Amino acid sequence: MIILTYNEERNLPACLDSLAGIDCELFVVDSGSTDRTVAIAKAAGATVLEHPFETHAKQWTWALQHLAEATPWLLALDADQQLTQALRNEIVTLFSHDDSLAEVAGFYINRRQIFRGQWIRHGGYYPKYLLKLFRRDSVWLDLQELVDHHFYVTGPTKKLQYDLIEENRKEDDLSFWIAKHDRYATLLAAEEWHRWHTKRPEPVSPELSGTPDQRTLWFKRWWWLCPRYVRPVLYFLYRYILRFGFLDGKEGFVFHVLQALWFRLLVDIRLDEIERSRSNSVSSDPTVGTRV
Repeated sequence: MIILTYNEERNLPACLDSLAGIDCELFVVDSGSTDRTVAIAKAAGATVLEHPFETHAKQWTWALQHLAEATPWLLALDADQQLTQALRNEIVTLFSHDDSLAEVAGFYINRRQIFRGQWIRHGGYYPKYLLKLFRRDSVWLDLQELVDHHFYVTGPTKKLQYDLIEENRKEDDLSFWIAKHDRYATLLAAEEWHRWHTKRPEPVSPELSGTPDQRTLWFKRWWWLCPRYVRPVLYFLYRYILRFGFLDGKEGFVFHVLQALWFRLLVDIRLDEIERSRSNSVSSDPTVGTRV
């Protein structure tokens, strides 16, 4: 089991408590926390390693390459994620019957997103399946992903029945959420720009009828084709009206406006800034278009 951390003293205790009863090695990869994160992890019996953070995909790749070499299966968690009791029992039962693991490379787990104490149940945000439990020798990540990270496996996958809770208590302070997503918008814009201009292949084939990650890539392709500044509005209306996001109450309204509209609009603004910057740098270069 591996957990990534950075200044997670508010989130890590709940994550660690939810793992009680699972008999496995516990590794924490920390990227320079200045709070009590490392002390909390060591007190729980975790082996703590330090590694500088670049992106989530690169951090996870380093962790997978350097940890738990003798462990055939890994559960990969962020510090703001925790297992429900039902999910913990399901995992314990799963690994007590080896026949349940035969010919399976990974398991998708349903994420239950909590925002400022509110479960975001609508707007297409639940169910949301993430590949979190997988065979160590079958998994890889797309290192070109600058914000999100997705685990991919070679081989069949299944879904577990019960939920994983994701609740970042630091985001109860909206200024933290906004500052984080401001950084993410810049990175996501850069990622989208490079995807279109390098035409690099996707890590897995985008398919509407495929795995949850294949469906996500299929929808992303349509998203990239949509006109900028229009797509955030359409996406918000889709989530808030067509997918009943309004049923998530006041905090749900805040979440859907910020995550579906404001954040996506900021990504489009950053994309325009990237293209303007690159256009200006080319036009100001006296060697461009000059034969030497």
